[in-house]
Amino acid sequence: MNAEIEKKIGKNIRALREAAKMTQDALSAKLQLCGCDITRSAVAKIEVGQRHLYPDEIILIKEILKVSYEDIFNLD
Repeated sequence: MNAEIEKKIGKNIRALREAAKMTQDALSAKLQLCGCDITRSAVAKIEVGQRHLYPDEIILIKEILKVSYEDIFNLD
């Protein structure tokens, strides 16, 4: 995947997480409770575009943050 696209998606996830008043620790904990093996450090790397997102992570992040796929993948 294009590094610039990954950075933009990561930036979107960070903004959505912060809008939900959730820390990286809280998001990773909720993901873990849903069966996703992810650390706070991995969430941080996703948010700066240093780690790829897996489809199951995208689905769970969408559900946990109560946002749409358009919110996550907005490239404007």
